[in-house]
Amino acid sequence: MSRMDPNEAPPPSLGAERRRRRSDDPITALHYQLSVARSEGKLEALVLVDDRGCLVAGAGSWPVCEELAAYAPLLAEPGLPTTAAVGTRIADLSREVLVSTLPLGAAEALLAVRGGGDDRSAFVARAAAGCRRILRAA
Repeated sequence: MSRMDPNEAPPPSLGAERRRRRSDDPITALHYQLSVARSEGKLEALVLVDDRGCLVAGAGSWPVCEELAAYAPLLAEPGLPTTAAVGTRIADLSREVLVSTLPLGAAEALLAVRGGGDDRSAFVARAAAGCRRILRAA
């Protein structure tokens, strides 16, 4: 009897499980979820951040993820006062970044995505559903 590689997809006869990587650690599981959405959507970066801009989990190059995390709250609420330099960067990012609110019961998080073109919203919605599932289980 052969052993199945944990990173290998199970054969169709074993059920509908489609995840290749799993983790009991919520942060690792969130990273896996975002990584799959990023890869499938051909996104440059996808991050989950709290309402203050602190990076919770991300997929993509570290500098891009950090920048998205920092600016996501400002992109989500464009009317907030900023400096001229920050306002200029927000204007630039707003042309290429999509920020979605992710309600989590009493709390709220943000998903920010860069790249992927006009059809990226389906990948962001799927990532949001996965993040909610993971965070509910945690």
